[in-house]
This record gives sequence, C-alpha cells and structure tokens, in this order.
Amino acid sequence: MASKVLLTAFEPYERWPKNSSWLALIALTRDFEDANIDLITRRYPVDLSEMSERLRQDLQADFDLAVHLGQSPGSSVIKLESVGLNVRTDHSPLLEGAPEAYRSPLPLPSMATQLIEAGIPAEVSHHAGTYLCNASLYLSQHYSHSFGFQTKSVFIHLPLATEQVADGIRTGRCGAMASMDPGVCATAIAHVIRMACNG
Repeated sequence: MASKVLLTAFEPYERWPKNSSWLALIALTRDFEDANIDLITRRYPVDLSEMSERLRQDLQADFDLAVHLGQSPGSSVIKLESVGLNVRTDHSPLLEGAPEAYRSPLPLPSMATQLIEAGIPAEVSHHAGTYLCNASLYLSQHYSHSFGFQTKSVFIHLPLATEQVADGIRTGRCGAMASMDPGVCATAIAHVIRMACNG
C-alpha cells in the first residue's frame, strides 16, 4: 500500500512576492514519481487562524507523513526543524492546556547527514521560530495526536530561491542574500520523503 504524504507550503507575504517553499513544492511535483508514495499538496495562507483550521481539516485524512515547508530568508542551508513549541509571537500559547512542545519523530540527524552526502547543505535546527513555521510543526503533531493518528510530521526551512534574491536586488527589496535553486530544494524534499516512508 502506498504511503500517504501531505506536503504543504506557504503563499507569498510582506516584501516577498514569491515564497521559496511554494517554488520548491512546484519544482518537486514536476518530476516526482513514486508508485509507493501518494503525494497530496497544499498551499496555506500566511495567517495563523486560517492555516490552523485548514491544517486541522487536511490532517483528518490520516496521512502517514506530513512535510511542511517554509522559507528562511538569510539561511544558506536546508534546516530540518526538530521541535514545535506551543507558543505564539506574543509568547502566549497556541493552544491552552496543550503540551509545551512536540519533537519530530523522524531521524533528522541521519537525514541531514544523507542530504549532505548527496551534496545538499543541510542541518538539524532546534528552533523553528515563534510564528507560522513553528505553529505548523506543533499543530501538525498535536492534531494528529488528538485524532489518534500516527502521522509523522517534519518542518523543513528552505533558503530563499535564487530568483527571489535576484529580483530583490533588482527592485531594492533586499541586498545580496544566501539562496538555493528550487530544484535543489525539491531534491532534498524528495530525499526526506523517501527516507521517512521507506525507512
């Protein structure tokens, strides 16, 4: 039976008219073929309440794996986020009475090592911030636990896409910043999905 995988990304926000997470997702879906993996994709709004509700609804399909993507301006490597915290940007909890944190159940250190061996710079990160990226990792695990599902979740922070930085320099939205081609990010995401699903 094929593994059911939910792959999510975010829409553009603020000064970024494109989002590297969505660009990488699109690049992945162009070439991803695996008879053993049933891949479902979503693009979420950059709004906590809307994202939370859509994620809660999506996860009721009981996936084997949920991979959430977000962009990390300034990062030069792919970051596998290990912990989702029950905290908002104002330091109040995402959910009252819920656990303080959830740790990704995936073997992230070995996954990062394998990405590096494949020529893709990567690292394990222990803080996904305090906004949507952190919230999607935390809520993904909390909702799955609440539904009684065994969905394994991971959040992957991606560098800006090369085209985003080039456009930012051209328009004055940003200076020279670290970037990565969406195709390279897509290869990394595919590696993570296959490692998680195939063990």
